[in-house]
Amino acid sequence: MAQTLRHSSPMAAVLDIGKLTRAEKLRAMEELWEDLTRPEDEYKSPEWHGDVLREREEAVQAGTDEFVSWEDAKRVLRERTK
Repeated sequence: MAQTLRHSSPMAAVLDIGKLTRAEKLRAMEELWEDLTRPEDEYKSPEWHGDVLREREEAVQAGTDEFVSWEDAKRVLRERTK
């Protein structure tokens, strides 16, 4: 495969899906599926994830931040990528 997926760091590889051949797309799907089917305990969150979650919880408790519905979050993300 011309462009290889690796999960050594977040977003280590970004694929331009439109430029991949059908065989490359299938291989990418296989690699993604293999990675996603690993046991959950093999996925280690970086320490900064905990820091961010604590900061956001504090902001919610202080009233300086709020939760949005998943539907609203998806809509906002889709609008950002247009």
